[in-house]
Amino acid sequence: MSYSATIEKWKGEDVIRLSAGTYTATIAPFLGSNVIRMQDSATGIDFFRNDETRTIEEIKADPVTWGFPTLYLHNRLSGGRLKCSDHTYQFPINEPAFGNAIHGFLHQRAHTIVSADTTASAAVAKTSYTYDEKDPMFETFPVKFRADYTFSLEANGLHYSFTMTNLSDDRQLPFGMCNHTAFKGPFVEDSDGMNVRLYLPIGEKWEIDGNRIPTLDMLPHGNHDRQYMTGSLIPVKQDIDNDTYSSVIGDLDGREFRGAVMSDVKAKVDIVYEVTDDFKFWIVWNDEGEKEYFCVEPMTWMIDAPNLPIPGEESGYLELAPGESKTVKERVYARKSTVQTPAQLK
Repeated sequence: MSYSATIEKWKGEDVIRLSAGTYTATIAPFLGSNVIRMQDSATGIDFFRNDETRTIEEIKADPVTWGFPTLYLHNRLSGGRLKCSDHTYQFPINEPAFGNAIHGFLHQRAHTIVSADTTASAAVAKTSYTYDEKDPMFETFPVKFRADYTFSLEANGLHYSFTMTNLSDDRQLPFGMCNHTAFKGPFVEDSDGMNVRLYLPIGEKWEIDGNRIPTLDMLPHGNHDRQYMTGSLIPVKQDIDNDTYSSVIGDLDGREFRGAVMSDVKAKVDIVYEVTDDFKFWIVWNDEGEKEYFCVEPMTWMIDAPNLPIPGEESGYLELAPGESKTVKERVYARKSTVQTPAQLK
């Protein structure tokens, strides 16, 4: 099997193109280390939302709805407040309709290319961003850190790891991240969104108030929620507005599985999206359902976790001490469909 990792130009910007067997992936360091495109020639799957006709300015205007972006600080902070154990920080309100700070800033920064290499079994890209006094947000949030990204494209898909390290001398670093993963729907040519199904093992359903902040009440599962668990939910062609759940272990191929499976029932191919146990929550959102994409977002902490009056064990809130690091991992791959989702096994 052949592997390649090259630095090339895309719309005038440096990107890293990875190739491993039937897979290709393009990493955009200038856009927060976003995986702006990933394809598999064996199944015909084009994983993430992309559009070659869009300008960089258009993509930067709404960067969370393209590709595979990494967000820090992810989701919403009520009133822009971030309450840590040692300081309280006030972020600008960038969701004025609801009075929140949303999605943080890391995905909007130009990152550094560390390396683009191959091994005997992978094409590997590494990128990094050091957050310090040079960042325009530092006056608001004066906690130095480094974010390191590794994208390893292998015969069995894309392996992704994200590491944050607290570089400050005396401040705690809140650790909360998610991927605002924007899957195409449909994700194979000559198909239709109505052919797409989503299997997502879900736990408790969190109630979200009018400002899109958790109330801490849990809602009973209705038919819509149960469709996630049976793999029968159509994630486009209907409005899915921030369905919010605790993450649980499901079953895939007779093994424990934390993640999501997107299937095209016509083409009989799947996208499998697997995450580590660090991701304790899911949000599903599809931008009103008619734009041919949907976001399945694994989160390490719940919306507004730093401010919620519950323990970190429940909210996912975590802090890193000076010098401390934390790594989370994910994997995305394609396969021919098998009779393995709960709905198919019945």
